[in-house]
Amino acid sequence: MAREINLVPDSKVEAIRSLKLRNLILFISIIIASASVFVSIIAFSISGGQQAAIADKKQTLESLSSKMNDFGDLGDFLTVKDQLGNLVPISENKVLASRLFGVLATLIPTGADSITISNLTINLIDDEETEGTKLTFDAQANAGQEPFIDYNVLDSFKKSLSFMRYDYGSYVDKYDNEIPSYCMIETDASGATLTDPDNGIYAYWTINEVGCNPSSDNEEASAAKYNTEDYNGQTVVKIWRTPQFQEWYRKKSGNGQPYMDLDGTIFGIEHFESKCITYKGELNGSTTTWSSSNDSCKLVPDREDAFVITDSSNGRDSSDELVLRFSATLMLDPEVFKFTNHHMLTIPPSGRINVTDSYVQVQNMFGERATDCSENDADCKNTNNGGSN
Repeated sequence: MAREINLVPDSKVEAIRSLKLRNLILFISIIIASASVFVSIIAFSISGGQQAAIADKKQTLESLSSKMNDFGDLGDFLTVKDQLGNLVPISENKVLASRLFGVLATLIPTGADSITISNLTINLIDDEETEGTKLTFDAQANAGQEPFIDYNVLDSFKKSLSFMRYDYGSYVDKYDNEIPSYCMIETDASGATLTDPDNGIYAYWTINEVGCNPSSDNEEASAAKYNTEDYNGQTVVKIWRTPQFQEWYRKKSGNGQPYMDLDGTIFGIEHFESKCITYKGELNGSTTTWSSSNDSCKLVPDREDAFVITDSSNGRDSSDELVLRFSATLMLDPEVFKFTNHHMLTIPPSGRINVTDSYVQVQNMFGERATDCSENDADCKNTNNGGSN
């Protein structure tokens, strides 16, 4: 058997091991140092690139800033941009003072017992002080017959205010898509509401005008058939604002027919969606009785100061007729004048409805201010012609 004899001393072996370990550690250190140098070079390269990019962007911003400052219309541009951003809130807060004509046509009696306004001030600002739209006016009441100075005219006018209502909403097609307001014709050439004596109020939808058919992008809807007619050279569709109860009511919907349920909900036909008036049907055997309600949209609020007579006295008008002169303040619901409330109507107790989105002739409601009784005018000063207000 062959044998190996280790002639190297133990001390020499340990020295060799130490030398190998030293060389290994030195090698590892060199690698780590090289890696550190490489990482440092990369970091300096990135940092240098970032500084160069920042410097370049800074130069670009300075150049753009210089160009903007040299733009002479910059102030106007920023003003226009700011105003464009305010269009929505401006629109939401906009009021239509022209609706006052329709309101007055509803409020002021013009029959045998008439009231004529000689001075009128309107405050449309709805703030904490007024808490609504406020009318301040001087007027005269004329009974039209003996006794001409009659407080009953003024008293009747005051009592009728609590029954005044208004209504607004939107017209929709048979798919319940809202039709733009500018696509609806609601009055004739004289400004009177389009009304059928047997079937109520209606309007015309100019369906072929640009942007007037909200269902034009719907293939099924665009193929729907509407009963069109000609109105002053325009192709229009008649839409009833007053529900056609007998024609629309059915026990169930179907077959594309117009349908109105007993809760007043309407389907399958172009109609008016009211924000104020609700309809209800009651079935009694084969007969259906319909009723309407409008308790939420009162023209004159339920307030003690809604109508206040500040002064009254006997007088004579411009025709030398005996009249009752008076001054008063009247509060109206500000919702009536809001621009965002479309297709506004005012409704008096008699049921006569006047459109308030357009001008209505109201010149007969205004006249010269009545004069005070002269010293020698016994008839004018006669308190028997009047009563207590």
